Amino acid sequence: MATTSIPPSASSNPSWFTPKRLLVIFCVINLINYVDRGAIASNGVNGSQRICEKGGTCSSGSGIQGDFNLNNFEDGVISSAFMVGLLLASPIFASLAHRVNPFRLIGVGLTVWTIAVVGCGISFNFWSIAVCRMLVGVGEASFISLAAPFIDDHAPVDQKTAWLGIFYMCIPSGVALGYVYGGLVGTYMSWRFAFWGEALLMLPFAILGFVMKPLQMKGFSTSGLSNAFGSTENDASEVKGISNGSHSLSDNYKPSSSKDESAIKAQLSRFLKDMKVLLGDKVYVVNVLGYIAYNFVIGAYSYWGPKAGYNIYHMNNADIVFGGVTIVCGIVGTLAGGFVLDLMTATISNAFKLLSVATFFGAIFCFVAFCFKSLYGFLAFFAIGELLVFATQGPVNYVCLHTVKPSIRPLSMAMSTVSIHIFGDVPSSPLVGVVQDYLNDWRKTSLILTSIFFLASAIWFIGIFLHSVDRFNEDNVDNIVSSTWELK
Repeated sequence: MATTSIPPSASSNPSWFTPKRLLVIFCVINLINYVDRGAIASNGVNGSQRICEKGGTCSSGSGIQGDFNLNNFEDGVISSAFMVGLLLASPIFASLAHRVNPFRLIGVGLTVWTIAVVGCGISFNFWSIAVCRMLVGVGEASFISLAAPFIDDHAPVDQKTAWLGIFYMCIPSGVALGYVYGGLVGTYMSWRFAFWGEALLMLPFAILGFVMKPLQMKGFSTSGLSNAFGSTENDASEVKGISNGSHSLSDNYKPSSSKDESAIKAQLSRFLKDMKVLLGDKVYVVNVLGYIAYNFVIGAYSYWGPKAGYNIYHMNNADIVFGGVTIVCGIVGTLAGGFVLDLMTATISNAFKLLSVATFFGAIFCFVAFCFKSLYGFLAFFAIGELLVFATQGPVNYVCLHTVKPSIRPLSMAMSTVSIHIFGDVPSSPLVGVVQDYLNDWRKTSLILTSIFFLASAIWFIGIFLHSVDRFNEDNVDNIVSSTWELK
């Protein structure tokens, strides 16, 4: 009995997805995901609080905050609620990728996302929209865990970071488009229509995940994944064997409950083993710690930015201004980060150098920007700062993908995403709301928040001096059976 490995792209009946088509479709999905993040933070959708004057006259407020009478802390919780679903579902989807084709898992996740976003549009109070936002996180979990490994597998060898940069460019671009989209729809129609529009945009991609021939991911079994989707080849051979008398029913019969219990135990054992590998990798841990500090700031910027700009610089069109600056800087900065790392020669050490330097100088420009009283001075310096801090998106995810073996890349991406959210932008939005409620000064609040960029830069600087190994082409010896074909 001989074995031979099968490359991810090998197939006698190739998928419709060429590498470039895959990149474009994943970018559009990622863009819609983050349009949702921007829309819920926009003044048009998020709205404003009800304000009561001393005489007892109260304004009705607007958007979600006005309709549900939320304070800043509750409003921050709404922005972070989807992270609960993301936290719970990401490791599950990453673990299921060993048994179920990851491409189909993305289809399941996008379906949940679409239904949950429709629920946001019909919510009637704080708790109903909070629960729907949690389900949005469940739906997003499959995509964020599995999309980047797919792209990394199929990207040209000398353009891997650039392709990742293009994919992650959709984060700032999506948030920025969400500001504009939410501002326009919320102002001229209703904040509820903003959510329903997102659901319509995502629905075709959810269907696509089920109907198209799935691609394979490096480090995972083609045969095993096929069986997970009801392949009858093995079942037919077993029945044939039984009919020929080669096996008895007693030899083949195992209670389904026993099989399920064994499968669950095996899955849990593998998950714990892979988690031990991740947590024991100093390079991975340092990379994620820096990413947490970075995302703490970015998350609060994305949620509170339009409101802070409106209050500090009296921008009546804060959604459009912040959206315009962020989309341009996000696209240019993220693409530049990926291309620069490829030009430097994409290595883990070079990635840390780029992460530390870009974040340090980006922090300086953003900090100085909030010191300006002039709107134009603020926009000029803030734009340069955003260009620099967004240059980190390709390199930071390159490290997450290449510091681990192929078979645990989905878990690596899942735990990275869970960590940067649960310790980063999940607490940052409510905490910034609490600080602002206490200080009542958006300029001071913004300066305190921006200073955390320096911490991220310092953590990534440590990564430069750690011994690192690129494991992208390493075989997982423990997974040899599940990553090979049997030839008879």
